[in-house]
Amino acid sequence: MTNKRDRSGSCILAGLALAAMTACTLPSASAHEANKRVADANALATIDSASRGAPQSTRRPVARAEKGPYYVDFRARTAASWGHAFVWYGKTSERAVEVAGLTPAGDTWAYVLGHLTWVPSETGASYGDLDPDYLTASYRVYLNEADAKRVFAYIKKLQASSPVWNAETTNCTGFIGDIAEYMGLKVPYRWQRPENFVNSLKDMNGGRQMVRLSAE
Repeated sequence: MTNKRDRSGSCILAGLALAAMTACTLPSASAHEANKRVADANALATIDSASRGAPQSTRRPVARAEKGPYYVDFRARTAASWGHAFVWYGKTSERAVEVAGLTPAGDTWAYVLGHLTWVPSETGASYGDLDPDYLTASYRVYLNEADAKRVFAYIKKLQASSPVWNAETTNCTGFIGDIAEYMGLKVPYRWQRPENFVNSLKDMNGGRQMVRLSAE
């Protein structure tokens, strides 16, 4: 359902047509390797900008205490067709951000082939993941330190155990859905547009901001 700037279709004719249309519009993620872990401070501040800009008198005194020092941000961005779903995660006090998502490795042909079978995957940042201009949906939840360690370890494990991508069965929304499910969130139907998936995830969980994992 995703790649560098595309994801759509499920049959070979649609896939080949898409390849013809997007072959010249899919930049390589390798040029952005140096930026995979560090996002612009303004991008990191996007989700909470409204609350930070509110007058002090309108804030609840306990609002800050309700947010843990760590976060997972479920995100969707634009692409040539369906878009892409992925997560940012890290510590609220730091500019550094980790990115995890599931995309086919390689060029347009790998994406087209991925509509017919499984193809090798990449699970880090892809083109556009760190650009706030491409953002279409976001749902950020906060964690305390102990829970963050468990969730971040799970994300790393999921990345290491996701060697293939397929448009219909092992795609980007399924990938972030596994993370949400591990965190105890209600997860919507996974095979839908990334933007709709992230918005549905937020709605189904009532927009809750703090997540506490159950005891191991």
